[in-house]
Order: sequence, then C-alpha cells, then structure tokens
Amino acid sequence: MENKTDKNSYTIIFAIIMVLIVGAVLAYAAESLKPTIDENKRLEKQQNILYAMGVNENDESSANFVATNKVAGEFAKYIKKQLIIEGDKVTEDDQAYLIDVKKEQAAAKEGKIRRLPLFIGEKDGKTFYIAPIMGKGLWDAIWAYVAMDENMVVQGAYFDHKGETPGLGANIKQRFFMDDFIGEHLLDAEGNFKGITVAKGNADPKNEDKTDNEVDAIAGSTITGNGVSAMIKSDIELYEPFFKNLKNN
Repeated sequence: MENKTDKNSYTIIFAIIMVLIVGAVLAYAAESLKPTIDENKRLEKQQNILYAMGVNENDESSANFVATNKVAGEFAKYIKKQLIIEGDKVTEDDQAYLIDVKKEQAAAKEGKIRRLPLFIGEKDGKTFYIAPIMGKGLWDAIWAYVAMDENMVVQGAYFDHKGETPGLGANIKQRFFMDDFIGEHLLDAEGNFKGITVAKGNADPKNEDKTDNEVDAIAGSTITGNGVSAMIKSDIELYEPFFKNLKNN
C-alpha cells in the first residue's frame, strides 16, 4: 500500500506550508527588530558625522567611533546646527541627519530639487561644515562624510562602502586613506571647484602638497578610487554656492 507521504502532492503541500510559516516568522522578526535597526542606523549616522570632524576614539592606526552609549551626548555637544539646502533656500532642521542621500539623488534625476543636508559643528574654537555624499564603487554603493572649513579645505573625512573588495577597495575606510584627505583643497588656485582626485601614479605619494587636488590611490583599487573621485566631484560641488554665499556674508 502506498504511503501518503510518498506522493508528490504531499511534498509540494508540505513545502508550501513551511514557506508560509518561515515567511511569517521572518516578517514578524523583521517588524519586531525594526525599531532597534532604525535606532542603530540613527546612531551610526551621528557617529559618522562626528568622526569626520575629529570627534572619535582613534588610536595610532585604527579608526574608531565615539562609543554608542556616548554618541547622542557628543552629537548634541558638538553639532550646533543642522541645515537643509534646497536650491536658494536654507533652513534649520534638527532631523536633517536622517535625510536619505540616495533617495535625494534619485529625486534629482526625476527633476525634483534635491535636499542637501549640512551639519555645522564646533570643536576647539574651529567651525566645521560636514556634508554627506554617496557614489558607486566597483561592486556597490560607497559613501562619505566630509568635514570642511569655510574655504572648502577638508578638515576630516569618513568613508565607507557596502561591498568593495577586502584588502583593496574596502581600504577606503582605513585611516591611512581617510587621513590623506585632511588639509586637501577642494578649490583650485583661482577659487573654482575642482574636487579631489584619487590619483594612480600621484607625483606626491607622501601627500605633502595639499593644493594639488589629489591624494594617492590604493593599489589595485582603480575603480573604487575613481568612484570616490566622482562622488566628491558630483556631490560636494553642489555645496559650493552655500560656501560662496558664506564668504560674501
């Protein structure tokens, strides 16, 4: 006599039931964890902004954020204003750090006015202007927070990625790469925006010339480096009118 469990229909029904059960469990888990995930993302953005302006727990070689249990207090202490730039309009908004840069890029492609978040921090008597930017690396998204002074000279930067190659493009989040940007000019000698090129075969490998608009590339990471250069050029240039207006006032 044939066992009911030997039938193909039984296998199919069992598989469907298991898929429904597992799907329901995963959906419930995702919904339950969403507040925690959102909170972690919020704190991570604050850590990134603070890192770029030099509020971090770095040791001699490693890049380390402000601890999670301290970041909210440090953010409130050092970030004095959060701005949203929309064309010629600039408004203050203490939730500006939650703006999704990727969504704003997509909106701009559809002809909408892109919202540009900008964070103004103060530390040791200096004012920092921190801009979040996003681009494309070799495999997936790359992004950064770049801190500048009023002359668009870089004061610090934090880079990260979603899926660059370990030991190669993934090294954009290593200190030896990020620290190279400190002191680099985003404008040329005539005051025009030029950006910063991650240059293979850079004639200044020790990065002593901060006015050449170049930093040394990471070996074996040409496409990721090109993505960083393009990201800086396309996104930070959007902030140039703000800085021109800042100097004129």
